[in-house]
Amino acid sequence: MHSANHWGGSLEINGDSGTDDERSRNMEWERQQHQHRHLDETQQSWLLGPHQGNGKKKYVDLGCIMCSHKALKYTIWSLVIAFFVIALPIIIVKSLPEHKSHPPPPDNYTLALHKALLFFNAQKSGKLPKSNGIPWRGNSGLEDGKDLTDVKGGLVGGYYDAGDNIKFHFPMAYAMTMLSWSVIEYRHKYEAIGEYNHVRDLIKWGTDYLLLTFNSSASHIDKIYSQVGVAVANSSKPDDHYCWMKPEEMDYDRPVQTANSGPDLAGEMAAALAAASIVFQDNTAYSKKLIKGAETLFTFARDFGKRTPYSRGNPYIEPFYNSTGYFDEYMWGAAWLFYATGNKSYISLATNQGLPKNSKAFNMIPDLIVPSWDNKLPAAMLLLTRLRIFLGPGYPYEDMLKSYHNVTGLTMCSYLQQFHVFNWTKGGLIQLNHGKPQSLQYVANAAFLASLFVDYLNATSIPGWYCGPNFIRAETLRSFATSQINYILGENPMKMSYLVGYGTKFPKHVHHRGASIPNDNKKYSCTGGWKWRDSRNPNPHNITGAMVGGPIRTDNFQDVRTNYNYTEPTVAGNAGLVAALVSLTSSGGMSIDRNTIFSAVPPFYPPSPPPPAPWKP
Repeated sequence: MHSANHWGGSLEINGDSGTDDERSRNMEWERQQHQHRHLDETQQSWLLGPHQGNGKKKYVDLGCIMCSHKALKYTIWSLVIAFFVIALPIIIVKSLPEHKSHPPPPDNYTLALHKALLFFNAQKSGKLPKSNGIPWRGNSGLEDGKDLTDVKGGLVGGYYDAGDNIKFHFPMAYAMTMLSWSVIEYRHKYEAIGEYNHVRDLIKWGTDYLLLTFNSSASHIDKIYSQVGVAVANSSKPDDHYCWMKPEEMDYDRPVQTANSGPDLAGEMAAALAAASIVFQDNTAYSKKLIKGAETLFTFARDFGKRTPYSRGNPYIEPFYNSTGYFDEYMWGAAWLFYATGNKSYISLATNQGLPKNSKAFNMIPDLIVPSWDNKLPAAMLLLTRLRIFLGPGYPYEDMLKSYHNVTGLTMCSYLQQFHVFNWTKGGLIQLNHGKPQSLQYVANAAFLASLFVDYLNATSIPGWYCGPNFIRAETLRSFATSQINYILGENPMKMSYLVGYGTKFPKHVHHRGASIPNDNKKYSCTGGWKWRDSRNPNPHNITGAMVGGPIRTDNFQDVRTNYNYTEPTVAGNAGLVAALVSLTSSGGMSIDRNTIFSAVPPFYPPSPPPPAPWKP
């Protein structure tokens, strides 16, 4: 008798003992036993084959699985239905030609910005490119500086300052610095509205000219040409104020002014070239040329024997663009040179305690918290606050940077009406220049700094700052900036836009020689142009994008050509407006470029030590 596995096989291995007949009889007996044995359900479930019930199912062998005909049919029909319901519509949509969604319409700040930039095209001096886009302007000033023996080709180019035909290099350099700063912070916005190449061309037109005003190939210089064209109050001799002539037809002498000392002028020009070098980082040769020029100028500015303000005692400059100090230009120029070069000697100077002490930067004098072509303290301290907010360089710069940051916060507090630092008109315009004429240029600059400070806060997820015990949300400061720019654009008691060409009501009698004289193929002499100056008719040419001087403290405005306090624009004022507009527009997003300005800045932490030498047994 053999031991057997009840589930279908012997558990013993039998030897060859026994005869073949016996083995045959045993195998037959085991087959009969299996055929008659009844298997329970558990036993059936362990068998390899399926239990055959009364109903029989048909199966399809798919190789790796067995599938019933019914399940296979359901699966196929499900796939067909899914194809028609899901896949087919997707295929049809993908095969259709793409229709790009229309971008949102530009906001009012973008529309105004397009126009504000055109003002610089209208102010260009020199040989104009065909693409300049101002049909009533042509080549002019081609004889400027022709008698200078050290400037090949003379001082051709640059920008006329305002409604006259003088090229003042001090405010011109400030305008280029402000335009460059706005591009560095908001390049993506300029690109989004199609103005990036345009604004770069405007900056280069200015910096190319500034490079002509000194020996930019030298490391040390002893003079800077500070102005082309002159004017004397109540003069009866032909000059740039007495004569009312288009710049294309000037036939009177245009003397060149020379500054043998000028820490303020040189400091501002250095700032302009250094800031522009960051804008033109993609043009390595030009960027290096700008940096070299900036360093040469700053060396001149810091020369201890040449620290007399550039305008002092000069009757052709002092009445118009008199500089009241130069330590603010030291701070401003050093900050921009540090960002442009990464040379820590510049940040050491910018944070030297002597600069705020001599410039009274921490005294919170109202006049010194108003940004302008003459006072760079608020802008310089905000620019250095940027370094603390984003990089936090620490010792030995932290104490001074923290002080700049604190004063910047207080400056922003002073712009808010609730703190009563400045007077305001009933119509809602802050009076940053004590109610004196031509107030809008100061307002535009302050609006830019306020809006930029808000963007710095937002970029670091800081909701606001403190004005004494009062916590001020960033949105409150942004509202200040928008309210002031909105006032300029028409939300004022006069219901007038002070930006020419923007809106339906704007100044038509702008104090501007080129815009007021028609292109009628006639040349008007020095005094022959007075008929157009004194005419009550609107200018034959709208100088699109010009921000005029603005209203007086009562919100009243007179659109009179002969009153320059109301109707004369300036390049320095327009540069501040351009910067404010690009900061406020939502085109391209509400943010800044955090990193480009730091491209040349080296790490402030000590370098990592070298790895140890390989171990040798």
